[in-house]
Amino acid sequence: MNKNWVMSQESFEGLLDWLDPNRDQAAIKYEQIRVGLINFFSCRAPCDAEDLADETINRVSSRLCQIKDEINGERTGYFYGVARKVQLEYLRRKTPQPPAEPAIDSERVEVEYRCLEECISKLSDENRKLVLRYYQADGRQKIEERKQLAEELGIALNALRIRAYRIRAALQKCLEKCVEDSLR
Repeated sequence: MNKNWVMSQESFEGLLDWLDPNRDQAAIKYEQIRVGLINFFSCRAPCDAEDLADETINRVSSRLCQIKDEINGERTGYFYGVARKVQLEYLRRKTPQPPAEPAIDSERVEVEYRCLEECISKLSDENRKLVLRYYQADGRQKIEERKQLAEELGIALNALRIRAYRIRAALQKCLEKCVEDSLR
């Protein structure tokens, strides 16, 4: 899978159609699969369970054109087959011991903080509110907050994830450039 591949609304719609022709049933199956994948990864990689579940769904979605005619009947098993491969890749790239903490450079921290504030201020009001709200909570509260935010925006939860990811990627790019320019 292309590491830069991001699920679009069109590919998400295709995934739902593949899961079930009935839109409501497809949405229910999608949520059941995602929760099941999070549970699958929770005991294997608790810190990264949601990311690994999303990676699994993205991989299935990216290959949908190739597999849609090959997979008959219940599709859930295919997701778990991909999840096992994602888990193996995760274990291979995971370092056995955490690296030593780098010395904290207070000047760099200050520059990064100033740049983050600057980059956030460059966002539109809508995007700024969305990204701040998307990342504000932890645990179960985070899940509920994101569901409520998606509902308020009138979009699917996955569409919200995609939107937040794109905003975060733009912030990251802005932050890196600002820090680089500031430390020259």
